[in-house]
Amino acid sequence: MEKILARKTRVPNWYLDVALLLKYWEGEKRAYHHTMSSNLIYALYEGLQMLLAEGLDKVFARQIAVQKLLGEELAKMGISFLIPAELRLPHLNVVNVPAGVDDAAVRSRLLNEFQIEIGGGLGALAGKVWRIGLMGHTARPENVNRLLAALKACL
Repeated sequence: MEKILARKTRVPNWYLDVALLLKYWEGEKRAYHHTMSSNLIYALYEGLQMLLAEGLDKVFARQIAVQKLLGEELAKMGISFLIPAELRLPHLNVVNVPAGVDDAAVRSRLLNEFQIEIGGGLGALAGKVWRIGLMGHTARPENVNRLLAALKACL
């Protein structure tokens, strides 16, 4: 609690501002309009436990390996990344929708037939790119291979 209370910057959201909870627990008037979901705290705790159990170096290596797998297999299908390799995040992969492919139809089919959701482009990139997240449990080879098989079926 000492570290939390000694922060030099404010917490940018209400959900994880433990200092607000501390003030409430100590008897100050409640400042927020609803109670934070305890599931968020449990999820944060469990996620951190999983990271520690696997080891950060292993998690980072796995993230990079599955991004490489995704990129190599997409390239075989003629799908390229929008972002140059040196600027990519392993967690969020923005790839170009192949010419002549209906972005929304493919994403809809992925979701409805395969229960796989990928994001479409936003703003000027709407209909032109897909956003493929490789986060948490999805950042595993078996899940990337499942996505690739489903994408092949849709294309």
